[in-house]
Amino acid sequence: MLVFDSSTLILLAKADLLDLFVEDFGGRLAIPPNVRSEVLMGGKAETAQISNIISAEKIKVLKVKDQKLVEKFMDDFNLGRGEAEALALAFQEGAELVATDDKNAIRAAKMLKIDFVTAIAFAVRAFEKQLIEADEAKLKIEKLKSVGRYGKQIIEDALVRIEKGGV
Repeated sequence: MLVFDSSTLILLAKADLLDLFVEDFGGRLAIPPNVRSEVLMGGKAETAQISNIISAEKIKVLKVKDQKLVEKFMDDFNLGRGEAEALALAFQEGAELVATDDKNAIRAAKMLKIDFVTAIAFAVRAFEKQLIEADEAKLKIEKLKSVGRYGKQIIEDALVRIEKGGV
């Protein structure tokens, strides 16, 4: 199982990678209720796409049972509710991965020994798995750079991996 937080779900949609991710991922995909609320408010361009995927139950909305754990994650790691719920849900469900691009959530995942994936990592992986061509992967990385908050080195490393053929 992979649990999304809002940031990665939105970034994948903005980079036109979400449908590809959902179709390619072989396991269950889930979000907590607060992430659903966050990604569906505001009527942004990606809202309809994300709403359709949730409505089709390609991404399940699962309730977090331990709200005290959510509060603890919020306090201990300085997380927003959506990120804390995503980590708590991953913990609760024994998820293999959390999809997050939030710096504090990544730090928390590392400390909690929960594997994570970012939108940038998925773009590179999509190229490595030959789901997209190198030129398209570079465009996706550039789009993520323009809509996300990535350090220069992360973008450069991703582009180098694509240039080297994913090695």
